[in-house]
Amino acid sequence: MDFVRLRTLRELSLRTTMAAVADALHLSPSAVSQQIAQLEDELQVELVERRGRGVLLTAAGKRLVAHVERITAVIEEAKTEMAQMRSVVAGELRVAAFPSVATVSIPKTIQLLERQHPHLVVVFSELEPIDGLAALRSWQVDLAVIDDLTLRGVLPVAGIETQKLGIDQLLVMLPKTHRLARKKSVSLADLKDERWALDARGTYSDTIVEACMKAGFRPMINGNCNGFPAIAGMVASGCSVSVMPGLRVLSNRGDFRVAKLDPPIVRTIQVAYHEGAQRSPAISAFIDTIKASSRHLAQ
Repeated sequence: MDFVRLRTLRELSLRTTMAAVADALHLSPSAVSQQIAQLEDELQVELVERRGRGVLLTAAGKRLVAHVERITAVIEEAKTEMAQMRSVVAGELRVAAFPSVATVSIPKTIQLLERQHPHLVVVFSELEPIDGLAALRSWQVDLAVIDDLTLRGVLPVAGIETQKLGIDQLLVMLPKTHRLARKKSVSLADLKDERWALDARGTYSDTIVEACMKAGFRPMINGNCNGFPAIAGMVASGCSVSVMPGLRVLSNRGDFRVAKLDPPIVRTIQVAYHEGAQRSPAISAFIDTIKASSRHLAQ
């Protein structure tokens, strides 16, 4: 059996659509479909069945993926043991992190690692937590910086270990001329009649909407934005209010006011890796360094 085809099937079990697998493996959807078909022809058994736009694994497909999981884990364990035997921290380390951490902690971490371990190359990918976790589970990255707010109901994941880096509190963003602009803390109920700008890409926005619903109202969203700059512009111009992660807000201060949320909504930021992978000198060095780079976070 071709391991590339097996890996494609495993990706399909995680991502459920041919298009998502194609993006992850840098292939065309037709190439992904062809690899699955070739694997089915080789084994003479159906591995997937199509449901609407998605794909579900058959019982045989699930059994095969379980074998692929074990094979991959053994290969990675061998790589870890070989890395342990090297006296120099070296090689390539693939890391995923979401935007606010990518802005604040990752550059400093990479800089420190390059200074301390010149033979280690860190390759960074900016991915939202759910995508970073998927990339980690499919062995596309070695570590992923994630948070528990966007991954509620997903964590913990079998075979994945995490270490806490710190706590980040979501903050309220207000126009400077807003009636609440001088207050140190604001409740969601105070904002029930406002228009909101939220990050359409960040799944934590669902958490904000849910919190507003619990406070007795559905937020009137007039800004479905793709990232912080558009949200900051909407707030600064007086068009909207917003709630954003503190890391993002405090590292990009603009022409708006910031207040704490009362009661607070917080997220725990974690670094995730495969079980036992911290025995690798390179991964251990990264974990130690990003912890040092994240000391500004509340614990």
